[in-house]
Amino acid sequence: MLRTMLVGVLVAVLSVASATDAAEQPRSGDEEQSPPAEPALPAGGPTSPKGEPPPRERPPNTRDQAARAPEQPASGVQLAVSRTKLANGLTVLVHEDRSAPVVSAYVFYRSGSRNERPGRTGIAHLFEHMMFNGGVHTEGKFDEIIESNGGSTNGYTMRDFTAFMETFPVPALERVLWIEADRMRALAITPKNLEQERGIVKEERRLRVDNDPGGKLYEELYLAAYVASTYRWNPIGFMADLDEITLADAKEYFRTYYAPNNATLVLSGAVSPADGFALATRYFGDIPAQEPPAKIIDDEPPQSGPKLIRFRQAAELPALAIAYHSVNAMHADRPALDVLQYILSQGESSRLYRALVRGPELATSVDVSFESAIQPELFWVYAQARPGKSLDAVKAAILRELAKVRTQPPDARELRKAKNLLQAGYVRGLKTVSGKANQLGFYETVYGDYAQMFREVDRWEAVTAADVQRAAQTYLDEQSQTTVELIPGGKAPARMRGGPSGAPPGEGGPPGALHRWFKGAVDGGEGGRS
Repeated sequence: MLRTMLVGVLVAVLSVASATDAAEQPRSGDEEQSPPAEPALPAGGPTSPKGEPPPRERPPNTRDQAARAPEQPASGVQLAVSRTKLANGLTVLVHEDRSAPVVSAYVFYRSGSRNERPGRTGIAHLFEHMMFNGGVHTEGKFDEIIESNGGSTNGYTMRDFTAFMETFPVPALERVLWIEADRMRALAITPKNLEQERGIVKEERRLRVDNDPGGKLYEELYLAAYVASTYRWNPIGFMADLDEITLADAKEYFRTYYAPNNATLVLSGAVSPADGFALATRYFGDIPAQEPPAKIIDDEPPQSGPKLIRFRQAAELPALAIAYHSVNAMHADRPALDVLQYILSQGESSRLYRALVRGPELATSVDVSFESAIQPELFWVYAQARPGKSLDAVKAAILRELAKVRTQPPDARELRKAKNLLQAGYVRGLKTVSGKANQLGFYETVYGDYAQMFREVDRWEAVTAADVQRAAQTYLDEQSQTTVELIPGGKAPARMRGGPSGAPPGEGGPPGALHRWFKGAVDGGEGGRS
């Protein structure tokens, strides 16, 4: 019944259309050109930096750009999306949605913690903060300009990328693109800005990792599970590495990773593809491309046996995480692991909830995390013990449930429930223009093609009970198991997110996602702004 309702919602809400690619033209990136002038402000806008608005031009006919339609997926789960690539390598996606007079603009940079190196961890997340200082024409005014034009802005950093977003009324579209291009063209990288953002990020690390039992457990888990992969360290970086980032490091990182040929611009809302492409060309088209970043070599060796790490941290209750090496986003087994994740932990009728929380009351909470990523990720279980219950009992209960799914496939009801929940979450993620822009940019960046998102429902539907059992047998193997245990002890820190014992890692957002954060937010008791 729920499956039928979901399909009905999808058909009613999402339109069927084809996406298009435009031919890429060669362009020299070494020519010195003046940036486009600042556009005229909508009524009520702030005093602007100097610059005359460009002449209003009729958007070019983009039919010659719409040369190729992608393969149509089996289901009708689609959005009308048009795609082009500018001469400087900037990928532009436009989804037109006139349901409200608003637009969301996202810029995804292929700049995450996987692009860092030992000794300079945390620079990707630091640059998320640096970008809000604005470009040379908007230094110190970025938030003011967005908010004065009725919009909102934020950013977040993952292992695979950093994303920036704005949602705003239609009249502010040119204004937003102008200031986005201004900071992509020439970010205000100054000693003052670098030291200011370094201090904020270090305070964020203290709050979210050093003084947070859940955050510290999450960091220790990845450090123990990986030995060579650049997924090993937390996107927030190590404190000593943050101290070592120089102004020269910052300028070189910006030149390499914040180039148009390393980015995707997504526009979703009340804007046509023709207008979106024309405006992207006007404001971003003359930003020079740069040499592509060095290729990331994923040389993580197979794990040869189980690992156990115990650490002490100020906390009221013990907790643990059990992780297994799994697969990347495009692996054929990834959909089966998605379904397995939901069978184990989603809802009060899930296996782990019934085995640890509702029945014997061994744990206060239990969850399973498995992220779609460019490199192979971890499939891991988190649980926090109840007062008076031992971690050994919690761990034994988790391992019993994992053994069951390896030896016996899920029944039809469990399988259907997991697929329904996955599809419901998929639909909810496409309810707003911001949600659609975020998903389009995520799939374009992580999967290499935004159209992969339209095949997700079919992939999940194709998963059988035998596929789930096989995935559990293949990946939930003791040889690749890493366990990290938090033992309460030590003096409690002055402030901890998520209550006395810390929130489960990743609560409130995907594990590893770091949203823009301000020192003032600590004083107000908030951990982020999203």
